[in-house]
Amino acid sequence: MAKILVTGGCGYIGSHTLVDLIDNGFDVVSADNYYNSAPSVLKGIEKITGKQVKNYAINLCDLAATKQIFQEHKDIVGIIHFAALKAVGESVEKPLLYFQNNLGSLLNILECMKEFNVKNLIFSSSCSAYGNADELPVMENTPFKEAESPYARTKQMGEHILEDFAKKYKDFNCISLRYFNPAGAHESALMGESPTNNASNLVPVITGVASGKRAKITVFGTDYDTRDGSCIRDYIHVMDLANAHTKAMQFAVGGQQAHNSEVFNLGIGAGVSVLEAIHAFEKVNDMKVNYELGPRRAGDVVAIYANYEKAAKLLGWEPKRNIDDIMKTAWEWEKVKDAISAV
Repeated sequence: MAKILVTGGCGYIGSHTLVDLIDNGFDVVSADNYYNSAPSVLKGIEKITGKQVKNYAINLCDLAATKQIFQEHKDIVGIIHFAALKAVGESVEKPLLYFQNNLGSLLNILECMKEFNVKNLIFSSSCSAYGNADELPVMENTPFKEAESPYARTKQMGEHILEDFAKKYKDFNCISLRYFNPAGAHESALMGESPTNNASNLVPVITGVASGKRAKITVFGTDYDTRDGSCIRDYIHVMDLANAHTKAMQFAVGGQQAHNSEVFNLGIGAGVSVLEAIHAFEKVNDMKVNYELGPRRAGDVVAIYANYEKAAKLLGWEPKRNIDDIMKTAWEWEKVKDAISAV
């Protein structure tokens, strides 16, 4: 059974990916310092899969602590690297923190790959790396435009670092997955998005308002050149996204890469506006959400959505869930998450 290290494994996407990896026969180990997550997620993973996951609560910017994981697990064959700070607005306010954390942790992971001869890396990239693309949907060969935030720049720089690493070390495989807007929760409602810091992404803000934890949603910008004036994003269900990481790792470990540095877009291939997302939640859950229209927010891209044909062709992956599934599972999780997290 191949062993995979998942960094940021107690975070939102990382935890769901641990479940999918286990369901597909992988052995797993996690590294997560709980900066924006909680140990309780490990209980959810165990309930769903029947497997206990070992987590190392370390800062991956600490090279010695990172090496300790590899020294204790000599059989790691691949790494899925999620661990990073991800709030666009915070990155504008604290750019050095984002560069130090997001790039420092990646460099340490690559050092450990070299030292311990771990050949396969899946990198958690982002559609924000494209910037304000000239044409939609974006393709993997769509040129990067100017990054709209320091967070986005760390993803651009991370991909460039991996390209240069792969050129030098030909027997290592690097795959960057550029994904769009992960949302929703595991269908069991035993785990979902539960950041310890205030969520700034749309779906948990919607569910927070619906549950009464927040007073209202502000729709940032109503004068964009879109269908209804609000920003357009490509929302992908977190379990579809998790499965793409499993398939990417199977692809890398199986030696199927024609090039040792690959990039894949992951989305549902359709754009949903902020207002459309709010209305989808209201429809599937039969309730109203309090929202207000506000000014534009720094760092926001106008519109972006994916073409995922390459992932479909090479990885055999395609999304199985839509915006309605996202909003339904997100609300089911919202209703129980406080009780689950307190256990």
